[in-house]
Order: sequence, then C-alpha cells, then structure tokens
Amino acid sequence: MPKSPKELSFKARQRAQLQRQVDEFLANGGAIQQVPPGASGAPPGNPWRQQPFSAHRTGERTERVPLDHVLATLEARKQAHRQKPPRIKARRGPKRKLIYDDFGEPLRWQWIDE
Repeated sequence: MPKSPKELSFKARQRAQLQRQVDEFLANGGAIQQVPPGASGAPPGNPWRQQPFSAHRTGERTERVPLDHVLATLEARKQAHRQKPPRIKARRGPKRKLIYDDFGEPLRWQWIDE
C-alpha cells in the first residue's frame, strides 16, 4: 500500500494559502507598493510621527522618557502576587485512631479530638 504524502503543518498551510491569495491578487492586476524602512502609517501631525522609527539606524540620539513610576507600579503588583495570604487552618473534627492490644493485634477504633 503506497504511503500518503505527509500532511502539511498548520503554519505551512497558512503560508501556502497566503501565497495563493497574493498570486491571485497580482494575476487580477493588483500591484504591491514598496514602502521604505522606517516609514509610518500615522497621519501627518500625529505626535508619534515626530520621531522617525529609524533613528537608531541614522545615529540620531532620541530623548528617553523616564518611566520610573510605571516600573514601580509593576514591581508593586509583582510583589502583591508573590505574597501569599495567611492560611487559616480549618478546624478539623475528631480523628479515628486504631488501638492495639499488648500483642500488636488491632483491638478497636477510637475517636480522638485533636
């Protein structure tokens, strides 16, 4: 009996489907526009657009924003999760204990409060 071809993984099936969609788009007259690295899709005048994304490539120094208060909040949240609440011991009822005779043979069960 001939072996069936190995089934493609989910990622490979997704990749193949995406490639088919791109090929179909190009076959129907679509065109792919090349966008230069570091370009932003944000509208002009947006505060995010003031600093280029490619500042690290051009050697420009960007001003760092201090986020100490954010880090302190995150650390406090971590510490709160790490600390376990005190466990309240549940009161247990009487416990059964086996009583043995002088020869080590079980004699009877006895209820003992602890």
